[in-house]
Parts: sequence; C-alpha cells; structure tokens
Amino acid sequence: MIVLDNLSKTFIKDGNRIEVLKNLNLEIKKGESVAILGVSGAGKSTLIHILGTLDHPTSGRFSINGQNIFEWKEEEISRFRNTHIGFIFQFNNLLLEFNALENTMMPALISGLPKKQAAQRARELLEDVGLEHRLNHKPGELSGGEQQRVAIARALIMEPDILLADEPTGNLDTETGKKIEDILVNLNATKTITLVVVTHNQMLAERMSRRIGLRDGIIHDFN
Repeated sequence: MIVLDNLSKTFIKDGNRIEVLKNLNLEIKKGESVAILGVSGAGKSTLIHILGTLDHPTSGRFSINGQNIFEWKEEEISRFRNTHIGFIFQFNNLLLEFNALENTMMPALISGLPKKQAAQRARELLEDVGLEHRLNHKPGELSGGEQQRVAIARALIMEPDILLADEPTGNLDTETGKKIEDILVNLNATKTITLVVVTHNQMLAERMSRRIGLRDGIIHDFN
C-alpha cells in the first residue's frame, strides 16, 4: 500500500546541507501496524510528515496504491490527505474554542459533509472511545487522556485507510497511555486501518506487527 523508493529529505540550515532521511526504501502493507523507533533527531517526525503528505521529500518516490502522490497538484494532495489519512499528534492540536463533538466534526465539515451527517458520525466515534458523556466539553474541561481520545475520534471521522500517530502516548501517564494503546491496537485489528506510530514507548512498539528503527536517517528493520 505504501512504498518509499530511495526517498531522501535534505534541509539547508545556515548554509549547511543536512541530510535527515537518506535513500529510504520501505514497504508497508494494507492493514499492517508499524512502529518507528529512534533517538531524538533521527528523522522520525520528518518521515511521518512525509507519509502524511504534510512535507515533501527532496528526492525519491513516495507512492500509495501505486500512485506517486507528490506528482499531484497541491489541491489534489490536500484532498487525498483529508479523505484517506488520519493524524494523531503528541500535542493533540484540538481547537480550544470548540467542544469535543465540534473538534471531531471538523475534518468532515472541511470536506463538505453536511453538518447533520458529520455530527452523527462524530457522536458515534466519541461513543466508541468512551466519551459519550463528554460531547459538549471543551478541551480545557477534559483530561489529557480524554483530549487524546477526541483526537483519535477526529482522526477517524473520514474513515481513513491510513492512521499516523506521532508519540500518541508521550504526554500521558502509564495507565492512560495503556488505554490509548488499546484503542489504537483495536482499531488496527477491527477496521483494517494501516497504522504507523512514531514512539519511544517500547510497550506500544512491541504491540505493532513490525518495528522499524531510524538511525542517522537510515532505516533498520528490527524484525
């Protein structure tokens, strides 16, 4: 489903050329769960941003279902991202002025889904993650774990093929982090969503079907 072919990413800083990702070759199959591991600065977040089409590679090919995504126009890439890729970030990026239901609805409204349909879908997803009693609460009225569950519901509202999570348990205590792990693993198992997780959490990584190491911009497969 996802193929990287000699993919590289280079930044220029203070006149110096910094190679963050170096000729990566990787295949991720539909429905697979993959953990990306590595020390800070290894290029993990850069890689997941490229997988999510939030950033472009400097060279090489990135394809999904045989389509070279970065050959498309930006408008087409944005539309694909909205309808096929879900994101969960360490800092959940919820909009503080909106409640849980409204935050969850947002990607659907952006895509043009009617408000009533978006609200119904959002309500069902929030029930799935155990927040049916918190629909009208704003982020400041929710615990860290509850906020992250809203972020998961928001990531799922467009029924994506791919779910990308960047340190989804990084700001949570152990017990709450375990609940988020369970939700992610269950989603991968029951909805056949391709799950890619950047994490320092070894317990979460070990629950993925495959672990990928990044070191000095190069992939090392743990399995």
